[in-house]
Amino acid sequence: MQVFIIDPSAKEIKALDIPETQEALAQAIGFTTIDSDEIDDNGDRLFFDEECFIRLQSNVGRFKVDSLAPVAGVGIIVNSPDDGKTLQSAIVNLADLEKRVTFL
Repeated sequence: MQVFIIDPSAKEIKALDIPETQEALAQAIGFTTIDSDEIDDNGDRLFFDEECFIRLQSNVGRFKVDSLAPVAGVGIIVNSPDDGKTLQSAIVNLADLEKRVTFL
């Protein structure tokens, strides 16, 4: 599936092809403690390390999508119409997503 990886350390967003599994998502984020927030009505969600603010990490960077709470570390945009149970390619396009992400 095609997803978008948000890397706040590099301040970039890029497309990435990964398998449609929770394991692949965790590997791309770098942690197994994953949570997600809905970013729009079409099922696209931001997946991120649930413990991103309690981990002692240096130089990870932060970002936010629209008015969601800021996230530290890598985030992944994936489409999941059932709150993370199934994963599929993101619907949002890269140009529109770049307008919605703020690096902090």
